[in-house]
Amino acid sequence: MTKVTAQMSVSLDGFYTGPRAAKDTKGWMRGPEAPGFFRVTRWAVDAAAWRERQGFAGGERSVDSEIVEETFAAAGAYVMGRRMFDAGEFPWGDEPPFHAPVFVVTHRPREVLERQGGTSFTFVTEGLERAIELARDAAGGKDVAVSGGGELLRQVLAAGLLDQLDLHIAPVLLGEGQHLFGPGLGLGADDGIELVPDRVVDSPGVTHIRYTVTGRSKLVLDDRGASGELVGPAASEQRSAL
Repeated sequence: MTKVTAQMSVSLDGFYTGPRAAKDTKGWMRGPEAPGFFRVTRWAVDAAAWRERQGFAGGERSVDSEIVEETFAAAGAYVMGRRMFDAGEFPWGDEPPFHAPVFVVTHRPREVLERQGGTSFTFVTEGLERAIELARDAAGGKDVAVSGGGELLRQVLAAGLLDQLDLHIAPVLLGEGQHLFGPGLGLGADDGIELVPDRVVDSPGVTHIRYTVTGRSKLVLDDRGASGELVGPAASEQRSAL
C-alpha cells in the first residue's frame, strides 16, 4: 500500500537549516541557512549511497549509507515545494538524484521538465492535496516521499496527509534557524499530533528515528491525583512547607 512519507535531518534542538535570510541577494548557499543545513545533513553527504546517487565518488559504507539506499528504493514518486526546486534545479544537474516523477507544489506554472535518469518535474498549481494525488498515481505502488522543504512538510502534517516520518537527529545544537515543528501545524492549546516510534537506528554521527503518524488527538488534563493524593507542583509545595 502506498504511504506518504517524509525524511528530515534536524539538529538536537529541532532546526533543519540556519536562519533564513531577510533578503535573498546572494543565493541560499552563501546565506545564513547553509552552514546549519550542511551540518545536520553531514551524515548523508558522507554516505556512499548518497554520493553514488549524486554521481560522486567516495563515501562511507555504513548503516547511514544503508538508510539512504533504503529511502531511495522505497520512493516511487516525490512531492516538494517550489523553493526547494528553485534551490536545487541547477546543482542537481542533468540527472537529478530522484530517478522518479517529482511533483512541485507552486503558484507559478511551468511546463513539465524532463531530466535524465527517469526524473521529471511536474509543476502543480492546484494545491498540496492535488500534488500528492498525482504522486500516488505515479508511484506504481511505492511510497510518495515528501522531500522538503520544512515549510511543505509542516503543511503535509497539518493537513493530516503524512503516514510516516523519519527524523535524522544530528548531535549538534544550532541555537537558531528554521525550526521544523514551529508555527504552521495549525494546533490549538488542547490538541496535538500523535506519533508512534517504530524504529531507532544509532550511528556515531546521527540517530535515525522512524515514526508512524497516527493523527490528531485531544490533550487532556492528567487528574490522577484528584483522589486526594497531591502530585506534581502541589505536592512539591506541600513538602516544602513541612
